[in-house]
Amino acid sequence: MLTDRYGLPLSTASQTARDAYVAGTDCLLAGIAGVQENLDHAIAADPDFALAHVALARGLFLRAEVAPARAAAARARDLAPTATPREQGHIHAIALAVEGKVPDSLEATRTHVASYPRDAVALSPATGVFGMIGFSGRQGRETELYDLMAGLAPHYGDDWWFLSMLAFAACECGRLDEAAPLVERSLAGNPASAHGAHVKAHVLYEMGETRAGFEFLESWMPDCAREGLMHCHLSWHVALFALALGKRERAWEAYRAGVHPGSPWGPPLNVATDAPSFLWRAELAGEERRSELWREARDYARGSFPRAGVPFADVHVAVACAATGDHAALDKLLAEMRERLAAGKLAPGSVVPALAEGFAAFARDDWNTAIRVLEQALPETVRIGGSRAQRDLVEHTLLAAYLKAGRTADAASLIARREHRSPAIEVAGFVGHRS
Repeated sequence: MLTDRYGLPLSTASQTARDAYVAGTDCLLAGIAGVQENLDHAIAADPDFALAHVALARGLFLRAEVAPARAAAARARDLAPTATPREQGHIHAIALAVEGKVPDSLEATRTHVASYPRDAVALSPATGVFGMIGFSGRQGRETELYDLMAGLAPHYGDDWWFLSMLAFAACECGRLDEAAPLVERSLAGNPASAHGAHVKAHVLYEMGETRAGFEFLESWMPDCAREGLMHCHLSWHVALFALALGKRERAWEAYRAGVHPGSPWGPPLNVATDAPSFLWRAELAGEERRSELWREARDYARGSFPRAGVPFADVHVAVACAATGDHAALDKLLAEMRERLAAGKLAPGSVVPALAEGFAAFARDDWNTAIRVLEQALPETVRIGGSRAQRDLVEHTLLAAYLKAGRTADAASLIARREHRSPAIEVAGFVGHRS
């Protein structure tokens, strides 16, 4: 019987279908271009290959092509009765996520990997800061993910994908001494992995190795296809590293070429969050407001997420509305957040509207209100999802509010509380590293 790269049997007799499936899922796990092309090839070689259909569903879903993704998942479910029990569990876990039943999918994934721990493609939707655990809204979700991945580590050895995801989980828990060698081993196994490069950028950011992070991505990015899943977000990292190094022109070049709406394609969740995040952080670092770029970022974010429902995105939509003075859109978004909160449909809880209110107060120069709201929200900011690097937007804004309000002692105290971390602080009036 043919097997995948992890030695798991596949219900196809076609070597061509098997090889294309492995190539497609490797692209999926690496976050690089080629997912759909390879999986389409696998399906053409064996139209009844159920796992190829559900892998395609996952790939399309990551690109926010929801209707085609659900059609592919439905086809996989139709074919599942002819598959092995392992493949049936794999299909069920991934299809649930594509169908929008995320808590059920996470439960099914945990059950599935308990029996089939090396089923990496089935495990992958639970990993990363945008995964099912990352977006669970739970306060302890970083440790929860690390514990899951560390428990599975004996089954994966030197697998490049698993090492990158374990490294990311360790990085987000502050285990940098563990994360750094893990990601190096991952990239040694697959230097072209965009997820590996992404995790290395995070590890270097958290270590305060700004120049090393910038130089690494500058050398790695030229070989990253612009249509790949991670190109947009990696461009955001380049822009932030450049901004922290005072390379302002390079920061704006990276932003315009890879992050801003209308630049080469990026997943809507990344564009809608990374664009406002960079523009806001650039202003905190002393750059002048670029109103046209802000309006375009706001319009894209609102168009991609017209109603509250994805908390991490919703906070960034609020940032864009606050920066552009779009009070009507911001009031509408806050009302939807509060409605979801009252109905018990806002997993992270009240921290989501609180952050929106804090950014809005900062945008209208109400420093004391911004300070009060952001101070209260800060301990639960982890619940909105995203990485520590992304959530630094909150601490940087709070620091800027302290400085603008003349509360230098509070600013110094905030910096002191970051003793466990050493990334650059790009805020006008305080630009540098903790030593």
